[in-house]
Amino acid sequence: MSVDYEDFFENAAVGLHIVDADGRIVHANSAELRLLGYEPAEYIGQEIAAFYDDKTVIQDIMDRLARGERVHRYPAQLKARDGSLKHVEVSSTGHFKHGQLVHTRCFTVDVTPLKSAEQAFDEQQSRFHQVLDALPVAVYTTDAKGTITYYNQAAAALAGREPKIGQDEWCVTFRLFTPEGEELPHDQCPMAIALKENRPVRDVEAVGQRPDGSFFPFMPFPTPLRNERGELTGAVNMLLDLTDRKRGEDAAQHLSAVVESSFDAIISKTLSGSIRTWNKGAERLFGYTSEEAVGQHITMLFPPEHVDEEPMIIERIRRGERVESFETVRRRKDGTDIPVSLTISPVRDGTGRIVGASKIARDITATKESEHRIRMLMREVNHRVKNQYAVILSMIRETNRRSENPDVFEKRVRERIMALSRSHDLLVSADWKGATVTDLVREQAKPFGREDAIKLQGPPLVLTPNAVQYLGIAFHELCTNSAKYGVLSGHRGSITLTWEVSHQEGVRIFQLEWTEKDGPEVKTIAHNGFGTVVLNRVAPEALNGSGGVTYDPERVVWSLRAPMAFVAATQRGAA
Repeated sequence: MSVDYEDFFENAAVGLHIVDADGRIVHANSAELRLLGYEPAEYIGQEIAAFYDDKTVIQDIMDRLARGERVHRYPAQLKARDGSLKHVEVSSTGHFKHGQLVHTRCFTVDVTPLKSAEQAFDEQQSRFHQVLDALPVAVYTTDAKGTITYYNQAAAALAGREPKIGQDEWCVTFRLFTPEGEELPHDQCPMAIALKENRPVRDVEAVGQRPDGSFFPFMPFPTPLRNERGELTGAVNMLLDLTDRKRGEDAAQHLSAVVESSFDAIISKTLSGSIRTWNKGAERLFGYTSEEAVGQHITMLFPPEHVDEEPMIIERIRRGERVESFETVRRRKDGTDIPVSLTISPVRDGTGRIVGASKIARDITATKESEHRIRMLMREVNHRVKNQYAVILSMIRETNRRSENPDVFEKRVRERIMALSRSHDLLVSADWKGATVTDLVREQAKPFGREDAIKLQGPPLVLTPNAVQYLGIAFHELCTNSAKYGVLSGHRGSITLTWEVSHQEGVRIFQLEWTEKDGPEVKTIAHNGFGTVVLNRVAPEALNGSGGVTYDPERVVWSLRAPMAFVAATQRGAA
């Protein structure tokens, strides 16, 4: 690697180290040293294996690179100077000369915070299951198809059997009946309805039968579970045994615990709009404490333009209707607005009279942002695809005009589309941010062999996606012509590709020159061939520049001049 290329990565945020074929560190950038806390003299020159917690990991990485493989996001643990371990992902490629590995370039991304978050999440999941296992109320979960994925011991005790995880569907009970005594198929039970209709099921009762023949009345509370995108992922069901004389008190305690521990905001109010209860989720979402909120009117959460929603909601609640998945906007204590999804249900007293409403408010900010990002991405993909279609259609049209027969047409179109595909792969790997001149030339020259015959000289420069596509086609045509008639067809001669950036009348100009010399004698170049059209007109015009092919018996030269604004995404070291 040249000094300029090392300088290019010196100030990068991602760690970089270079290891020779013997596994010794020959270079490390500042980000790498900061990550591990070493001084250059303590790190550079050492065996890379000494810094890996698991020696088999670095051995596997080096073996893969020696075989010519690319390593992408390989998980590993590196030893820091303070004795701690850093979780990283390693991406690396090998540099070969004459078929021998010379050195590897390794990028290390610190994922220690992510690993810590994953560990915290696993611990939270474990605590969640421990809490559920400790509950005296039956709880079980299913996936989106109704297959049971978890149950606590209270559920097994209530059902009188151990459900089969991954096999049993819908219910943990042996058999089911309606309160009137009619047998209820499992696929018609409240849990099945909740999943099939993607809604909670409430205010129903059922009777279960245990394998020993005993019966127990219960009330289920099946509730769909959704991910951050609102997609159904499964359901959770809580079964309250109604044979317990204290079922009312127990049910209230269990429901209170569920509400209080819920991450969603759960609020109850009177029909006049006065807030009666306010859980921790509501405190997190809206910023008001329970003391500040209880007793206040619910419209304190409404932006002025949404106040007229409250009479509509109350009217539906008075009719005994549920309001589900109602997307709107509410206002926090600090004055900021937040998009929410509301589920509102009537609250009845002991006589069945509707006395209020219960609201579940879920923050859908992330969902809205994801929808916006997806729309933006789809527009970008649509734009890119249209550009690709235009290039391919032009390629097919021009190739058809200059092909002697269908076989030649098919071969040339296939080769040119594959060249376009190689440029596209470079862009995809870089998230469509562009590609360097060096990478583009090497990628287009690979199918022709003798890459060592092409010498590259110029400052590090990232091309725009449009420049990558059109210069990629141009390089393909140059390599194709050379493989047929020039240097790449034999074992003598050389190809030099140089580029530079200059200032001309206050404008930054990109200048590129492909020079092929000392190869087979150049006799003539077709002026009406597709390759010549690409080099003389298509590629230069696509970059708002000029260029063309010149030749004599000893050399072929293709030159290109274009404004940097149409060529470069970013530049370093440009004159």
